[in-house]
Amino acid sequence: MTAPLLRLSGVTAYYGAIQALKGVDLEVHQGEIVTLIGANGAGKSTLMMTICGTPRARDGRIEYDGTDITRLPTHEIMRRGLAQAPEGRRIFPRMSVQENLLMGAHGRTGPHAAASAEEVFALFPRLKERLEQRGGTLSGGEQQMLAIGRALMSRPRLLLLDEPSLGLAPLVVRQIFGAIRDLNRATGLTVLLVEQNAYQALRLANRGYVLVNGAITMAGGGAELLARPEIRAAYLEGGH
Repeated sequence: MTAPLLRLSGVTAYYGAIQALKGVDLEVHQGEIVTLIGANGAGKSTLMMTICGTPRARDGRIEYDGTDITRLPTHEIMRRGLAQAPEGRRIFPRMSVQENLLMGAHGRTGPHAAASAEEVFALFPRLKERLEQRGGTLSGGEQQMLAIGRALMSRPRLLLLDEPSLGLAPLVVRQIFGAIRDLNRATGLTVLLVEQNAYQALRLANRGYVLVNGAITMAGGGAELLARPEIRAAYLEGGH
């Protein structure tokens, strides 16, 4: 097997004196969807932020495309082909949909930005209908589409998705996950997905990891983890 696109080896991270990540080992290969599941406060979002350099990993090593990025500044990391749709969406509420998308283009202007925008509209047609509308007036589902669309504007090789289903109705969640699946199949985009909705995440993912109190406790194929009784008991409401 080829070297992973993203590799974390023994990564620790702290908030002050509190250790949030405890020697995390994780790999994401080109073209995969890999999910990280765990309860609230397990350290999932911290892991995503640590990959991006904030907070900085205290120990261990983070490699992207064969290069050590552990100590690089965040803007340098993102220029290498990573993009993040963060937890809570964090769109710019006073900016229009179009302006929000352009903020994600990372210097891609003119025809390049327009081509990226058309790809986003093909994935989320609703955004094209709302192009001049302020981000803050969109529904929760539309804001999540905008957050993902903004991340895709730079045409990343690796998309980091943090809790895309948070606070959304089940129908919208299915639409969001369907769009991620279609994008991966059509373009080969690599995705690292952090989710509390373990059922949807493991159904979508090629592989998954379980994070408990800052440490990886289990790893395997998405379908394999979905079938495990301990996963079903802990994250799927007793298996229902």
